[in-house]
Amino acid sequence: MAKTASPPASERWQSALTEISPNKILVRGYPLDEMMGRLGFAEAVYLLLMGELPTPAIGRMLNAILVATIDHGVSPPSTLAARNVATSGAPLKDCVAAGILAFGPHHGGDIESCMRFLDAGLSKMRSGATLQQAAAMIVDACVAHQQVPPGFGHRLHTRDPRAARLFQMALELELEGEHVRLIRACERALDAHKDKFDRALPVNVDGAIAAISADLGFAYELGNAIFLISRLPGLIAHAHEERTRQAAMRQIDPTDHDYDGARQRRLPEGRK
Repeated sequence: MAKTASPPASERWQSALTEISPNKILVRGYPLDEMMGRLGFAEAVYLLLMGELPTPAIGRMLNAILVATIDHGVSPPSTLAARNVATSGAPLKDCVAAGILAFGPHHGGDIESCMRFLDAGLSKMRSGATLQQAAAMIVDACVAHQQVPPGFGHRLHTRDPRAARLFQMALELELEGEHVRLIRACERALDAHKDKFDRALPVNVDGAIAAISADLGFAYELGNAIFLISRLPGLIAHAHEERTRQAAMRQIDPTDHDYDGARQRRLPEGRK
C-alpha cells in the first residue's frame, strides 16, 4: 500500500500542549524529565491546564484542592458505581471508568454550576450593585424557585471542614479574590432564608473549590475537571478494596458497612 503523503503545513491541525520528538518530551515547553522531582503533581496539572507554571502559593493551593475531594467514603454515587462494577470481577480500569461516568450535575457538577452562579453575581456588581446587594439578588433568585444555590449545603456536614480549610488557606496565601468574597457574602444572604429550608446550608467543598478556582483563573469546565482529577485515586482505592476484600457478585448496601481502618491520627511534625 502506498504511503499517504502528509498534508501541507497550512492544513495540519495544531496542539499547544506537549511536543514529542526523539529523546525529547516538552510539556508546555518544559522538558518533562526536568519537571520530574522538581514539580509537584498539582503544579504539573496547573501547567498542563493553564499553560504556565504556578506561583508557589497557587501550587500549594491547588494541591490542597486536589487533596480536599480525594475521597468521601463508600456512599457517593461514583464510589458505588465503581464498587458495583468491581464486584462483577471486571478489570480495574472498567471499575474506575464506571465511577467517572457517575459524575453528574448533582455529584461533581456543582463546581461548574457554582462558578457560573458567582459570575452572575459579579456581573451585577459590575453594573453597580454592592457585594451584599449582588449576593442577595442571586441568592433570592434561587430561593424564589425553591432551589438551593449551587455550592451550598451537604447531606452529612452542617459545617464542611474541607471548605473551611480551603478558605483559610486562600486567605493565608493571599489568593482570596472576588469570587471567594462573593460566595462568603452569599452564605450570609442565604442564612437570612434559613426558615425556608429544613437543613443548614453552609458553603460546601464544591462551592469553595468553585470560588477559589475561579479566582485562580480556571474556566468553568476545568472546575469540574479538577474534581475528576482529585477523585480518581479514591475510585481506584475503592475498586481495588472491593476486588480484594469482598465476595464477588454481592449486593452492596452503603448503609450496611463498618469502618475498620486506622483510628484518627496526626500528621508527622514538619508537614504543614
